[in-house]
Amino acid sequence: MAAPTIVVAEDDVAIRELLAHHLEREGFAVVTVADGHAALRIARHSADLLVLDIGLPGVDGLEVARTLRREQRAVSIVVLTARTDEIDRVVGFELGADDYVCKPFSPRELVARVRAVLRRSGRSLDHASALLRFGRLEIDEAAREARVDGADVRLKPREFALLLELASNPGIALSRERLLDRVWGFDFEGDERTVDVHVRRLRAKIEEGADLPPVVQTVHGYGYKFVRS
Repeated sequence: MAAPTIVVAEDDVAIRELLAHHLEREGFAVVTVADGHAALRIARHSADLLVLDIGLPGVDGLEVARTLRREQRAVSIVVLTARTDEIDRVVGFELGADDYVCKPFSPRELVARVRAVLRRSGRSLDHASALLRFGRLEIDEAAREARVDGADVRLKPREFALLLELASNPGIALSRERLLDRVWGFDFEGDERTVDVHVRRLRAKIEEGADLPPVVQTVHGYGYKFVRS
């Protein structure tokens, strides 16, 4: 099954590009549009979910949502707006929005809400329930667990995300910069030593605590790679 297609309808080019960047790196197919007419045209035929700014030129976001629901289109809708009044949120939901995000927002929160809406609609990413197995080590993305011999080694969320990124690319050297971008987000303000600290914690829990042979190998002067145990 192909990756879900997300249409981002937003007239602010900076926000539009930011959302496209975050959604694409999570594996979604992304189409961007800048006005309500284009949003309607694309959403009618080739969208699983529409991230919809209320303040679109041409046809505003509320009218786009109203039209799609009147036509009984199956596309999910996440409304994105600078308006914070409760009445606006109520109107958005009454018009058939599946979720509502107010500006300013965290791109990671928006991606999480998109994922949640797609799961509810049965159109989530194929890899959302991925199960990776490497000998005695099992990485369950859906459960957010890393298990050795069936026992959860209880990784913290960031530790798990780091392990998942490495294990999803076995044998491939990943730079510290890429790991920061994929695990912490490109807007993270810390430095690359953060990656080293979390790798040490991973090794302590998986290689030392669970008595596994080394699974994370240092690539000196560059980053790390996952090696099959």
